[in-house]
Amino acid sequence: MTPSRNLHTLPTLEFERILWKNGFTRIAGVDEAGRGAWAGPVAAGAVILPVNPKLVQTLNRVRDSKQMTPLARETWAPRIKECAAAWGVGFASAQEIDTLGIVAATKLAALRALKNLLPDYLITDYLVFPEIDLPQTALVKGDQRSLSVAAASVLAKTARDALMRQLDRQYPGYGFHRHKGYGTSLHKEALGKLKGCEIHRKSFSIFS
Repeated sequence: MTPSRNLHTLPTLEFERILWKNGFTRIAGVDEAGRGAWAGPVAAGAVILPVNPKLVQTLNRVRDSKQMTPLARETWAPRIKECAAAWGVGFASAQEIDTLGIVAATKLAALRALKNLLPDYLITDYLVFPEIDLPQTALVKGDQRSLSVAAASVLAKTARDALMRQLDRQYPGYGFHRHKGYGTSLHKEALGKLKGCEIHRKSFSIFS
C-alpha cells in the first residue's frame, strides 16, 4: 500500500482512508521521541484517530514534531488528545536502553504506549513490530506522511519534554530543561564538569 504523494506536503489521512475503506477502524499511528538523546528515556506515542476525514482540517497544524516549534507542540498536544479516539504514551528508561539497546527499548516504549488501546492496524514511522500480531505498515518518514503518526510524534515529544523538565529539578546542573538530554554544547560542557548521572545512557558513544 504505497499511495503516491509529495513528501514535502503536510501529513494527510491518505493511508488511513484506504485502511478505513478496507474495514480497519482503530488504526494506531506510532512514533518515538528521544531516540538519539544522551540522557533520559526514549518515549513513544500512539494515536488512534476516529474515522473522520475532516480531521485533516481540524488538525491542520499538526505535523512531524521536529518541524513544529515548542509552543506549537504544546498548543496542539491537548487538541490531539481531544480529537483522538484513543491515545497513549510509553517510556523506556536509560537503564532499559543500556540493557536492551536503543531499538529494542524504543519498541518497548511503543508497546507500553499501545497498551489498552486495542488497535486493529499499525502505521509506524519506519519501525516494524513482528512481535505484535497485527497488520502494519512501516512508512519511511511516516511522521511527515500520516496524520496519525504525526500526532503520535507530538504526544511523544511533549510528554518526554515535560518529563525532562521534571528530571532537571532532580538532577540539577546539566541543563535538561533546555536541551532535553540531547547532545548539545551545553550538555557536553556540563558532562565535563559533573560527569554522568543516573539518567545518562552509559552505552552511548559519548561515554565509551
